[in-house]
Parts: sequence; C-alpha cells; structure tokens
Amino acid sequence: MTAKERFLRYVKYDTTSDEGSETCPSTAKQLILLKDLHSELLSMGVDAEIDENGYVYAKIPSNVGDKSKICFIAHVDTSPAVSGKDVNPVLVDYKGGDVVLKNGVKITESDTPDLKKYVGKELIVTDGSTLLGADDKAGVAEIMTAVEILVSNPQIKHGDVFIAFTPDEEIGRGTDKFNLKDFGADFGYTVDGGALGEIEYENFNAASLSLTVNGVSIHPGSAKNIMKNAVDLFCEFHALLPEVMRPNATEGYEGFYMADEISGSIESLSCKYIIRNHDMRKFTAMKQYVLDTVEFLNKKHGEGVFIAQIKDSYYNMSEIIKNNFHLIDNAKYAMQSVGIEPIIIPIRGGTDGARLSYEGLPCPNLSTGGYNFHGRREFIPSFALEKMVEVILKLVDVYSKD
Repeated sequence: MTAKERFLRYVKYDTTSDEGSETCPSTAKQLILLKDLHSELLSMGVDAEIDENGYVYAKIPSNVGDKSKICFIAHVDTSPAVSGKDVNPVLVDYKGGDVVLKNGVKITESDTPDLKKYVGKELIVTDGSTLLGADDKAGVAEIMTAVEILVSNPQIKHGDVFIAFTPDEEIGRGTDKFNLKDFGADFGYTVDGGALGEIEYENFNAASLSLTVNGVSIHPGSAKNIMKNAVDLFCEFHALLPEVMRPNATEGYEGFYMADEISGSIESLSCKYIIRNHDMRKFTAMKQYVLDTVEFLNKKHGEGVFIAQIKDSYYNMSEIIKNNFHLIDNAKYAMQSVGIEPIIIPIRGGTDGARLSYEGLPCPNLSTGGYNFHGRREFIPSFALEKMVEVILKLVDVYSKD
C-alpha cells in the first residue's frame, strides 16, 4: 500500500483531541485509529504493542548486528481548532492559480506562495468544511509505509528501528505518558513538519498563561465608581501586550503572545494565552512582563482583580540537538540523496520531539510535505508522501552503516 493510499484512509478517522478532557487519550476516538495501527503493524509481522494510554510502540530488530537504534514518531490527533469530523479529501490536478474548494474557500497563491511549485502535480485538499489532517496523519502514513517496505524486503540492511504513535500532541500532552524508559531508541525523528525538505531542530520555548479577571457587577444605571467590568479590564490588559508581538505580526525567530480562548462576563472573565520565544532570555522576559503588568493593574484596580498563572510547556530543543548534530547532517544527506533540497528552518511551534529531547531522546523534526495545518485550507502534494517514505528509508540505511 502506498503512503497516499494510507493517508486517504487515515484522514477519515476523527481523531480531534480535547484540551478540556483529563483522560489519556483526551478523546476516545483517537483510540480507534491507534488500535487499528497496532493491528496493522501486527498484520505485517512487526513486534508491536499498545499500552493502557493508547501509545503504540513497535520494533523492527536489526539484521546487521549492533548498530545505533533509531526511531520515527508521529501523532494521530488533529487540532481542535477546526473540525476533523467527516473529512472529505479531494484530489486536485493542479494547473496553477488559486485552488477553489467545494464550498468556495480558496487556497490562494498570495497566501501560500509555494503553490506555484506544484503546477502539474496532484494535491490532496479538503472540501473546505474541515481540516485535512496532514498534521500528522501524513507522518503516520509515511512511517507505516516505510515499515511495510522494510519488513517485506529483508534484504534491506538496517539496525534496530523503533516506531511510536502518540495521542494528544496538539494539546501539548503527546509525551505525558510516553514510556521512554522501555522504548529502546538512542535517538530519532518526529515526522511532523510542513513543506517537503524541512528539517527543524529549533523550536519555541513555550508557556501557557491562565488569566482570571475578577470584576464587580451592578446595574449600569448605578455603576459610577462601583462597577468593575471584567470585559473592559481584560481589554486593558490585552492592550498592554505589545501589538507587534502577536502571531500575525511576527515571523522567523520572533516571539509572540496570543490570546487563545476567552470566556466570561462583567463579574468574572478568564482567558488563556500562549507565550512563545526561541530565545530563553527573551522568553523569560516575556513571562516577567506579564507578571509586571498584572502587578501594575492590581495596584490600579485593586488587589486580586487580575490573577495570572504561568506554566512552562516545553523548551527549545536546539540546546540538546547541538550536541547530536549528526541527526541534522544525516537528515540533510538523506534528503539530498532522494532529490530533495533540505530546508533548515526554526519551528514556530513545538513537537513531541522537543520534550523527548529534554527527556533523553534527541529527536529533531522532519517534514511531512503538508501546508496550512489546522485549517480548512490545508493541503499536501501526493508525491511528497512517497518522497518522505524514501527519506525515512535512506535514514535507516545511513544508521545501518554507523
């Protein structure tokens, strides 16, 4: 089965994760795909297991003796930002210009300049009503196809190859229950990136901010000098965060604050923010700025009006990867060997690999080939799925010779 065929099958599973859930996986529907992946691996003759939290682990034993133990990891969940239910992938023979989806949503050349690279290629798009799920079912399909090729062709030389499929990466919990102690790999790669050729080993330092604003409600006719409208107070806080440090105003290594979710009314309001920066010093300063702003506003409006709780999520894996740079050099070599131009870029986000790197498993990120993740304009060129299978197999070959 090709990676494209697998991908078209996997995206039909609704695997949206849920940040509000306390279970693991956060949604039971993720387990359906995870169990099916486990069964598919067993049917190939691969030694695989699924644990009580839904994590799927597999090992293809070495046929060349004691070599470096490499792994490939992908997550099955899709972002809760846009529906992942009833995904209807559409194949487009791209002739150039904007791509108009079935409901009128457009993938435009102005928003996605790389579209021009794919004239004459087949694109897999959505029907415009859901996301596609290339993040990260493309990675899952690419890894599974590489596994099938390896086990079906015993003449291919390889060291121990480890595989893992995880839940809940999109809500920051992808490695919470990862059994790293018994996993067995020395290092590896998440296959969870974007455009074909991307190699990423610099990610954001990340934190979450939970902000509570406590107001005082009273009839507006009697409000003078009494009402403290939590909505107005929140707006005051938000306006004090630099406008030039919002996602839509930043790129590359520039950090940002983003209001992610808000609810409430006059008497009480809560908001969740994400805080991001590649530079640890700047990241620390951004968090301190929030605390200083809350202190300033509480002095102005009263103690306890603003309550901020900041929690670190993950850190920039570059601090770990710089001591394991063979992972990057070999990824570049593997891509060049199969005709792909490597693109070294910082991740404006995070991956399971960031946390795993700090927990003892150096794990940079490789492209899947997809674009416009977490939205209705998501797409992936079909050929990129197959190319990434070639990259994975080339990496396996490289580490069979170390």
